[in-house]
Amino acid sequence: MMRLFYVLYTWLFFVPVFVVLTILTAVTTIVGCLLGGEKIFAYYPGMLWSRLACYLALCPVKIRGREHLQPGKSYIFAANHQGAFDIFLIYGFLGVPIKWVMKAGIGKIPFVGTACRAAGFIFVDNSTPKAAARSVLEAERCLHKGASIAIFPEGSRTYTGKMIRFKKGAFQMAADQHLEIVPITLNGPFQVLPIGSLNLHRHAMEMVIHEPISIEGMDTSHKGLQVIADQTQQIIAEDLWPEFK
Repeated sequence: MMRLFYVLYTWLFFVPVFVVLTILTAVTTIVGCLLGGEKIFAYYPGMLWSRLACYLALCPVKIRGREHLQPGKSYIFAANHQGAFDIFLIYGFLGVPIKWVMKAGIGKIPFVGTACRAAGFIFVDNSTPKAAARSVLEAERCLHKGASIAIFPEGSRTYTGKMIRFKKGAFQMAADQHLEIVPITLNGPFQVLPIGSLNLHRHAMEMVIHEPISIEGMDTSHKGLQVIADQTQQIIAEDLWPEFK
């Protein structure tokens, strides 16, 4: 009975309200950024939108580790990618203005794509090595301006809830810009809305923010960056719920 109630709640209330909120957030972001308020409008509308998405989905949220972050400092945040609600958890509850590194396909979503471009988010184009290199350079320009970046080093959402091996792009950026990497463990979004599903499932979610990792003095060769990526993935794995390890 409760499952039926939640399905009806999802499609008769959550989805219509979420669509309206998404359009309003996108329009606010676009207008605000075009008027020169990118510092405010590239973050706060999306942050509120993300929090409301979690609250409207009736999903309890637990955050640990915010004390590891220094206000005003730039980081590269690297998180596991369980589902669509990963974005709402990080954007809504991290407490730090960020630029997203995201798939190029998101740029084609009406309103959302335009808002992301206005906010200065980076779309990753892996169609050719040259295009991928341009994406990395664009992300590094954002970092050079003092922004923090959030990225999913797996590259795509998991089909099982368990992580796949991290790619090196985020760690190359950290090495190039001399920034610390902050591992983030996400639990719960896989149960709420896994890849391929259209039905929400009410479930608790958790975000664990780990201590920043400095890669200064480490081996940043091609092979060395993969070692750093693997170490970061291991730190994230330590706080995964048992079913995801």
